[in-house]
Amino acid sequence: MTETYWVRIAKDNLVFSAGHFITFAGGTCERVHGHNYRVEAEIFGPLDENHYVVDFIAARDALAQIVGELDHRMLLPTAHPQIHVVADGKEVTAKFEDRRWVFPQAECVLLPVPNTTTELLARYVGRRLLDLLQERTGVRPQHLRIAIDENYGQWGVCELRGE
Repeated sequence: MTETYWVRIAKDNLVFSAGHFITFAGGTCERVHGHNYRVEAEIFGPLDENHYVVDFIAARDALAQIVGELDHRMLLPTAHPQIHVVADGKEVTAKFEDRRWVFPQAECVLLPVPNTTTELLARYVGRRLLDLLQERTGVRPQHLRIAIDENYGQWGVCELRGE
């Protein structure tokens, strides 16, 4: 019989409110709008010398830091082939076809994603979590799952292995 261990972190404070817009096939771009996102993480791995997968406090605090960086911000994709995002130190301009938005730079998070879908936000959060856990604990988990709820039951999930 094999054993598999993981921890799940789903705290009430792991939420953020943010604005975004996404594009759909065929060149459709939705209006700027926002969500109250909830974040959950599952971290898989063997038990360490303390008999746990990961330090709950380190994981909880790392997730809280990431959530805090996204909270009350405009989320903009920097890897989209048709959305051009330019930051000049004071403002961020985003352009899509004949549409143009200008935001204060301090109120934006420029994300290395092609679209700000919940699935890609989950990937971003997961990769940031891996980096922060390695930085804080010296251990980089080889398997984790991040789930982000954008609308009370509409989840985007990303599972990362071997990152």
